[in-house]
Amino acid sequence: MISKKLFYLSILIALMLSLHVGNVFCTEKTILVIESYHAEYPWDASYKSGLEEALVKKYKLVYFEMDTKRLPKDQHQKMADQAWEKYLSEKPVLVIIGDDAGLKMLGPKFAETSTPVVYLGINNNPRNYFSLLPTNITGVLERPLLKRSIADIQKILPDTKSVLVLFDSDITAQITKKEVFEDKDSQNIKDIKIEIKLIGDLQTWQNTILSSKGKYDACVIGLYQSVKDVDGKPVNAEDLITWTSNNTPIPPFAFWDFAIGGNKTIGGLVLHGKEMGVLASGLVLKILEQGKTPKELFPITNDQGILLFSKSQLTKWGIKLPENMASTAGFVD
Repeated sequence: MISKKLFYLSILIALMLSLHVGNVFCTEKTILVIESYHAEYPWDASYKSGLEEALVKKYKLVYFEMDTKRLPKDQHQKMADQAWEKYLSEKPVLVIIGDDAGLKMLGPKFAETSTPVVYLGINNNPRNYFSLLPTNITGVLERPLLKRSIADIQKILPDTKSVLVLFDSDITAQITKKEVFEDKDSQNIKDIKIEIKLIGDLQTWQNTILSSKGKYDACVIGLYQSVKDVDGKPVNAEDLITWTSNNTPIPPFAFWDFAIGGNKTIGGLVLHGKEMGVLASGLVLKILEQGKTPKELFPITNDQGILLFSKSQLTKWGIKLPENMASTAGFVD
């Protein structure tokens, strides 16, 4: 017969073992998400909603923000080092890296580990970030739908002959110009001349917008979150897109969903951050639930896009969408 002391001791040991197992379980279930940007950035918020919708019921998502849109470049490596320390302390079962800055600075270090990594929102060719293509890393590529977007603008405004494409001067903009424009300032798509400008300072951005009438028939706003003021500080992105909307003399369209709205742009064929998160989650689940390795999963390209428009902006510019486009589009207001 078991004594009371032995009985209680066995219960205590069982409780301690269960707590230990629980802690191990939680560690195994942790996914670290390293954001190149910051939580308030609409792109990050959107792809994170896609990740959480698919993963949060089974996994603990821990985030680290590198904040490279707002911090000076000389602080980016410091943030990458802190992200690495976060990885070491969390010991996650998998790492998700959002966007090019994170993959560029941290990808080679993760390639030397056995931890599976899924990237998303990568505009560059991932091979450019590694001396040898790693076997533990795969993900989702992002390709702005420039040519298809411009073609849709011509369907909406048939007389369009010249389009201005505006980006800030951050890494994504530089890569887009290189990949899509072959690093040229202009390109012809059918009978439309497209000029791309990478602008890093507020005054040049504003002057370009104000002087666009007569030079272009429409403009497309790409990324604008890293434009700096005269003191070198980041301009509030919402204030900048609102100013652009209020002051542009030519119709403004967009490449990303977060730039569409009553005080933003008209819209167009755009990329949606949530879809990026959903696609990345699919790769994560194949790795963690189906036992696939990243090298077995070829990178995915998010190139579908959605037709999304602002009704109030369409009214402001006196634009009526073609019937076949209006019937399949979504609207934000």
